[in-house]
Amino acid sequence: MHIIFTEISKYIITIFMALYAFSCFNVFRYNSEIKRKYIYFRQNLYMLAIYTITFIVLVLRYKDPKYLYFYLASMTFVVLVINISKIFYSKANRLIINNMCMLLSIGFMMLARLSFDKAVRQFIIAVFSIVITALIPYIIGRGPFFSKFSWLYAISGLFALIVVLLFSVTTFGAKISFTIFGISFQPSEFVKIIFIFAISGFLAKSTNFKNVVLTTIIAGIHVIILVLSKDLGGAVIFFVVYLSVLYVATCNILYFGAGLLSGSAAAVIGYKLFPHVRVRVKAFLDPIGTIETAGYQIAQSLFAIGTGGFFGMGLGGGAPQKIPVVAADFIYAAICEEFGVFFGICLILVCVSCLVMFLNIAMRFTNKFYKYVAVGLATLYGFQVFLTIGGVTKFIPLTGVTLPLVSYGGTSVLVTIVMFSIIQGLYISVRNGINFE
Repeated sequence: MHIIFTEISKYIITIFMALYAFSCFNVFRYNSEIKRKYIYFRQNLYMLAIYTITFIVLVLRYKDPKYLYFYLASMTFVVLVINISKIFYSKANRLIINNMCMLLSIGFMMLARLSFDKAVRQFIIAVFSIVITALIPYIIGRGPFFSKFSWLYAISGLFALIVVLLFSVTTFGAKISFTIFGISFQPSEFVKIIFIFAISGFLAKSTNFKNVVLTTIIAGIHVIILVLSKDLGGAVIFFVVYLSVLYVATCNILYFGAGLLSGSAAAVIGYKLFPHVRVRVKAFLDPIGTIETAGYQIAQSLFAIGTGGFFGMGLGGGAPQKIPVVAADFIYAAICEEFGVFFGICLILVCVSCLVMFLNIAMRFTNKFYKYVAVGLATLYGFQVFLTIGGVTKFIPLTGVTLPLVSYGGTSVLVTIVMFSIIQGLYISVRNGINFE
């Protein structure tokens, strides 16, 4: 019975996911949140349908009531987030809320299939993150004082990175995390947001040559510390975020070109200096030829995506456990294997719609600081998605970056929800007519 239902369900899930992805862009036809409300309501129905069908498959396949209990708890959480946010933030952007819940739901679904214990931990982290970030949109809208602490942001961010460099444990060749009371967290994830506030504050004050040089030095020190920690994925993210904000602030193509040249030179130097970078490049160039060594991860990822085809093997029908670190770095490959490439493409479109909305909010600001913050957060989110999916699909070498809100990882989930909450606060401020001038 469960085999027949699983086979039928994968087509139904793909249809609902396609409808959800289409509605994400249909939202942009209207400027008013009031006119968009019916689209948002349909999105909630699509989300509920996908989530419910998925867990019916899991319950039928594994015949374990724990999946039913997890479904009830996690779906209640998602419904509460959607509805309570309407009460406390009536002018919030519903697309951002719906997409955040949709991405979390996809993560819950896939993690429940891969490792039930990890799914439960991810759920607890998500609940905790939503609770502690609930007031961020309110705080962001209270005034322009956030732009006054640029040096504080910079110094605190650098201090955190130095502490990580000196005292953290080495994980997969990089010093990125601490473990306290059995809980692992990555301070550099939090520093990403602090870094954006710092450079936005400096560039909002002035874009003369002297200030640009000063800001570039501060940004460069952040990147250098990350390189010394061998967190090259993080270093690339910091670099790209700074380059994007700098270009928006100055509109100077020479600065942008110089940044690209220096970044390219740094990439070559990194390739020469770090053996694990050479291993990843080697795996990228010939994953099949190095399948028994460096190319094993990416080769298994490509096999999984290819095996899944357009509509997937059905939940539980694939073998994603063959991919190392599948719950974190390679969760997109597992999704494509069991839900299908069409579903994977729709997932990318959902992420793209988040990026478009972030940039749309940035363009509404005349206040330079908040405009740059929104651009920085949009770049941070979009580039992380690009690095993750690009690495898994062999478009670029692997960087060890997780897919925001979907991959397993407590710090990543918390920081991404903080990011979404800040953007939400900026959007509410614009709707309230506040531009912090």
